[in-house]
Amino acid sequence: MEGMAALALQGCLGDMWWAMKVSQQKCIVIFALVCCFAILVALIFSAVDIVGEDEYGLTEKNCQNNCRVALVENIPEGINYSDSAPSYLSLFQGWMNLLNMAKASVDIVSSQWNLSHSHPTPWQGQQIFEKLEELLSQNIEIKLVSDILHKKSKLLIDLEKKGRCEARCCDEMANRMMSSFWIVDKQHVYIGSASLDWSSLGQMKELGTILYNCSCLVLDLQRIFALYCSLKSKSKVPPTWSKRLYAVYGTKNKLPLKLNETKSEVFVSNSPKLLCPKDRILDTDAIYSVVDNAEHFIYIAVMDYLPIVNIINETRYWPFLDGKIREALILRNIKVRLLISFSKETNPLTFNFISSLKAICTDVSNCSLKVKFFDLESEGACFIKEPKNSSLLKLNRNKYVVTDRAAYIGNFDWVGTYFNQNAGAGLVINHADTENKTSIIKQLKAVFERDCITAKGKIEQPTMEDEHSRTCPSSFPI
Repeated sequence: MEGMAALALQGCLGDMWWAMKVSQQKCIVIFALVCCFAILVALIFSAVDIVGEDEYGLTEKNCQNNCRVALVENIPEGINYSDSAPSYLSLFQGWMNLLNMAKASVDIVSSQWNLSHSHPTPWQGQQIFEKLEELLSQNIEIKLVSDILHKKSKLLIDLEKKGRCEARCCDEMANRMMSSFWIVDKQHVYIGSASLDWSSLGQMKELGTILYNCSCLVLDLQRIFALYCSLKSKSKVPPTWSKRLYAVYGTKNKLPLKLNETKSEVFVSNSPKLLCPKDRILDTDAIYSVVDNAEHFIYIAVMDYLPIVNIINETRYWPFLDGKIREALILRNIKVRLLISFSKETNPLTFNFISSLKAICTDVSNCSLKVKFFDLESEGACFIKEPKNSSLLKLNRNKYVVTDRAAYIGNFDWVGTYFNQNAGAGLVINHADTENKTSIIKQLKAVFERDCITAKGKIEQPTMEDEHSRTCPSSFPI
């Protein structure tokens, strides 16, 4: 009996030991699964952060929202404005100011990369290049973004050899990189028509804006820059975007700022739709918001006005922005003024579309449309004449819309193909008090009126034959 009891006890203990061993193995497996899950979650959240923060620790709570803003222009030699006409900081001086302020980083997106040329006026471009070299010698990080067409740019290659300079060339998911903006020290921003090219500092008329101590805006614009950087060596857009690239602000949740002590609301936009992550506003929608919000007037300055889009050997009418102007004129009786560049390279279809626009106001009361072609190449006292064999153009490359309530400054002319296929960015500014003398909207309106009244050109539709028949100045009633 005692032997049987001992055997039974031994068997019981064996069963208990085996059960404990199995239970221990299950615990180990469960623990391992929990650890794997925790690691997976950590990886996910390290890859995509919370919207409203970035990898530099910048958040909506700790960013700067009391900013100083300034218009910057490049005015080609030979354009004579009256002594009383408004003038603003030169583009060259504005860029140099930003580079002189740099202490840690300079991020630049540009459609062109050529700061040297045999033309007599490239000295400003050379100084910009030398300043970039100086910053690299001070161990300041410089990141440059271009498209694949500039992969072998001498300027990009030379800067990369100097030190902490990284040049990224986005593959052709967008047809062309036409964006142009700077971010300095994650605090200061430039955005406008000018690219990092000697001609933008020479014979081209350019306009942009610089915002100082405005890291709340950087919080969002930096995400567009990061998106471009993420496209390096990729042949297609990823199926999902990282949350780090989601927009922070837009038309429904504008960023409240003080710009020169004027209460404002701003947001940035992007194109094309292919490169717009969640909540990012398209440039066309950004322009819609400005045009739809106008109550009294809409002033539009662009180099090219061509509402068509080219899709594989097929040309189609692109009604979006052209249609918005027609709505404003006919349905809302808003005063519309257009300032369009004119040169020997202007597409003749431009005149057809302008004629069509003007025709809708025929015999319609309260339909107020005036169009002026801005010609910087005509011979006359207002302009320095280039040598006859010169192939260098002088053009007005401003790209903005200003109304009585808001402004849009961007990188695109009003050409459908650009918005649909190219990469570009824009800035929308809304003011509650547009009559404040420090208002950037009031200043932009003054630029438009100055150019329309004083600059060379004519209201009526020009022809390619009358390129040299202008008088200076000609009036343009606002």
